[in-house]
This record gives sequence, structure tokens and C-alpha cells, in this order.
Amino acid sequence: MTQPQHEGHEDEPRVVVRDRRRIDPQTGAVRTPDPDADAAPQGDSGAGAPQGHGAGAPQGSGAGAPAGSGEPAGPAVDDAATADLRRQLDERTADLQRVTAEYANYRKRVERDRELVVTTAKAQVVAELLSVLDDFERAEQHGDLTGAFKAVADKIANTLQKAGLEPFGAEGDEFDPSVHEAVQHNTSPEVSGPTVTMVLRRGYRFGERVLRPALVGVTDHEPGPFTPEAPVAPGIPERPDAANGAD
Repeated sequence: MTQPQHEGHEDEPRVVVRDRRRIDPQTGAVRTPDPDADAAPQGDSGAGAPQGHGAGAPQGSGAGAPAGSGEPAGPAVDDAATADLRRQLDERTADLQRVTAEYANYRKRVERDRELVVTTAKAQVVAELLSVLDDFERAEQHGDLTGAFKAVADKIANTLQKAGLEPFGAEGDEFDPSVHEAVQHNTSPEVSGPTVTMVLRRGYRFGERVLRPALVGVTDHEPGPFTPEAPVAPGIPERPDAANGAD
């Protein structure tokens, strides 16, 4: 059944209501479907459809979304968040590497300072015992270092040497002003350069530190008298006295 409403207003859309019930509500009989009623004209279907549900439905899906919140904005937001997290990760990694390097340098510095303190303490103790070693050496030179006294002296000397004490200064060594202190000076043609020919007091070093320089006598080279028979280097003229002697 078609019931037009508002026939006097042509501008308003018509509302078409069709009764598709299979059972008649008044008689209770089963109705036969009417093929002509089912095949509605396209104009009626378009005109009878409410405007709020047909063409307006697609517009509601797009118009209801806020501006800038479409799908293209999703990946851009994710990329920005990922870049920010990566930047924070790089900063934290750099901070961790810097702290690790500082801690490693701190440990090395502490170990170096600790070794220096231990070495300095040992050197101070050994330096106090150098006079005892001098007494042992003088007693040995006079023949008094014998028996049990010699055994104790050797044990003390060996213990100090194992700890790092090293004696230096012997006759025939080349003179070194950094470890030798010259108190006597002689010349002789028998040596080719400054040479230690007398040791008045032995020197000692502990590791790389010189605890006490050696007191030595130094003999320097003295050129011998000129002899005419000696060969003359090429290009050097002979002395006049040598020429007169030849005549």
C-alpha cells in the first residue's frame, strides 16, 4: 500500500511505506507476494530513502573524523616517536661509554698510585739499611765477616736484592754523571775515556730510582807524546821539528 504524504508540497520528499507482511493482520490469511510491488521503481527507491541514511552515510564517515587524523598521519607520528627514542638511546649509550672509560682510567690511576706508594715505602725502608750494608762490606774488606755473622749478612743482602735493591759502581765502568759522583780525577793514556778507576762507596738503585750515587775516582784519557815515526793522516802537514829531525 502506498500512502503519499504532503501532496501539496512538491519540494518535500515523498515517504513511501510498503506493507510486506506475509500474514494479513485483520483476517489472518497468508498473503500472496506481489511481484509488481516488490519491483519498485528506481525513482521511488531513491526518493523514498531518507537523506540521512543514503548518501549521507559515506559523508558521515569522512566528515566525522577530525582534520589531520587520517591514516597518512599515523606513520608520520610513529616515525617521529621512533626517531626520538633512537636519539635518547644514542645519548644514553654515549653517556654509558663515557662513564665506562672514566671508570677504567680511574682504576688504572688508582693501581698506578698504589704501586707507587708501595714502591716508595719499600725504597724508604731499604734506604735506611744501606748503612748496614756498608758496615758489612767494610767488615768483609778487613776480614772480620766470618762465621755466623757472614751468614746473617749474606741473608740480609740477598733479601734486599730480591726486593729490588741493585748495587752498582765497580772499577772499569764507564763514568756516568747520573749515577756516579766523582771525588777524584786523574789522567792516563791507558784509558780511552772517562773511566771509574776507584770506588770509595758503592751506589744503590731500587727499581728505576737511584737511592744513592756511587762515590768514585775517575781517570780521563791523556794523549801520549808526539812521535815522528807515527803515520800522518793524509792532508795533514808534518810538524817542522819532524822535518828538521829527518835532515
